[in-house]
Amino acid sequence: MSPPIDLPTLFRATADLVVVVHAAFVVFVVLGGLLVAHWRRLVWVHVPAAVWGVFIEFRGWVCPLTPLENYLRVRGGSSAYEGQFIQHYVLPLLYPEHLTPVDQIWLGSFAVIINILIYWHVARRASSARSRS
Repeated sequence: MSPPIDLPTLFRATADLVVVVHAAFVVFVVLGGLLVAHWRRLVWVHVPAAVWGVFIEFRGWVCPLTPLENYLRVRGGSSAYEGQFIQHYVLPLLYPEHLTPVDQIWLGSFAVIINILIYWHVARRASSARSRS
């Protein structure tokens, strides 16, 4: 006979999984172009993800994963946090201040600039490979 499922623990573990997925998505938005350099077809996943991530930052909206995580935390007996994922997890690592709309514009702009540079490099490499063949 298996032990009974501890629902609060299951909810907290699921919330932690949402955090991992959310963090992976943020990294993919910013640096996913590096993967596109090796797997060109990934562009069809990365570009919409990057547009979504940057749009969320520029508009100051909350990503749908944040309320999901908070819901799971509350169901697991923990408390939800105020604000957004980046404000709660990422910004404390980068800045001592709270996330402001100006910070969000900077973060979104950073993601755009990084992706433009990566895609410029990918396009240049593809162009030189075509000219050699």
